Amino acid sequence: MSIPTTEPAADAAFWADAERHVLRYGPAFTPVVVERAAGSTLHLSDGRELLDFTSGQMSAILGHSHPAVVATITRMAGTLDHLFSGMLSRPVVDLSRRLAESLPDPLEKVLLVTTGAESNEAALRLAKLVTGKHEVVSFSRSWHGMTLGAANATYSTARSGYGPAAPGNVVIPTPDAYRPDVRTPDGALDWRAQLDLGFAMVDAQSTGSLAACIVEPILSSGGVIVPPPGYLAALQEKCRERGMLLIFDEAQTALGRTGSMYAFEHDGVVPDIVTLSKTLGAGLPLAAVVTSAELEQRAHDRGFLFFTTHVSDPLVAAVGTTVLDVIEDEGLVARTRETGRRLHAGLRAIQDRHAVVGDVRGRGLMQGLELVLDRGTKQGSPELGAAVTARCLQLGLHMNVVQLREMGGTLRIAPPLTITTDELDAGLERLDQAIGDVAPAFA
Repeated sequence: MSIPTTEPAADAAFWADAERHVLRYGPAFTPVVVERAAGSTLHLSDGRELLDFTSGQMSAILGHSHPAVVATITRMAGTLDHLFSGMLSRPVVDLSRRLAESLPDPLEKVLLVTTGAESNEAALRLAKLVTGKHEVVSFSRSWHGMTLGAANATYSTARSGYGPAAPGNVVIPTPDAYRPDVRTPDGALDWRAQLDLGFAMVDAQSTGSLAACIVEPILSSGGVIVPPPGYLAALQEKCRERGMLLIFDEAQTALGRTGSMYAFEHDGVVPDIVTLSKTLGAGLPLAAVVTSAELEQRAHDRGFLFFTTHVSDPLVAAVGTTVLDVIEDEGLVARTRETGRRLHAGLRAIQDRHAVVGDVRGRGLMQGLELVLDRGTKQGSPELGAAVTARCLQLGLHMNVVQLREMGGTLRIAPPLTITTDELDAGLERLDQAIGDVAPAFA
């Protein structure tokens, strides 16, 4: 871990301590020291400001330090922060009711936990218990978390080096319209044939114990892949034919991010179980599992157990209710539809100006811009993606790039729902400049 050259000398001790004491848990750390954050802006130790186009870890949908969230944290920290896991509090029951009211029938039973991985673990555990089966199907570019069950259903990151995967995990191909693997005569993605082929392979590998299919309505770490219209409904039918439960992981897509309250609403499909995290806590550790009363009853009758240290914690539950209040009071779902259209149009304009932009895709304020060396071959370059990201940072824009073996670098763009049009336009200008500055070196 080398000391970043972009930081002032005063931060040398910070990076020296980091190098000595912080266990590296991923790629290189971003070479900045953030002192505070407000709204869509990160304030750095050297006096610079960064526009946050990733909402922190895709979570701070209300921006940083939203006054309503700050007030709730302050109030709850002085009254009720944590309880014995077998106790319920008013904030937990209130948030459970509010979530149920925001979701279509029959989704009405809520379990509140801490992280997306934990909510997916609970959902898979519930599905296995209810069905009496253990096999789990997920996309080839999925990301569901880093704990055991979630990690075994995750394929967008390297799986080597950690020992054998849990038995019963099966993969189906990702429906990527930009890089189609099963094609119609005109070269477009033949997603129906692809889905049939995927489940033919599932059936060939299954031991007759298919429990659940867990998918993201938009694959974020998979490169911001939006399944084609009709795909999720057809997937649900495949699950029903096999007696499987369908789980939608809405960690990044829920609560207005895509221009609807939940991303699955775009497709008119209601899952058996939905998991929430990231956006629900607006930056705090809060997640949820929501299912029907019928499935909850069956799980309870069979002794469902998910007793953790921070299940049903009151402080973060109160924050979750505040998040729902702000989304409603500020009309953020409708606002996101408008800003999402503005963002998408701006990215399309950037694509028109720069040949290294191969594709623009997404919904609402969850957009992906894929960088390629050649539009014809769609050849990717990790170096190009890294260079654009680094140049954005220099220009005052924080971006995140997804690098997968079979793809180019896809910039994931997910600013807070509260971002202003001026901030959005400023970010687009900086991205445009960054690509223009970097691209000639890769021509």
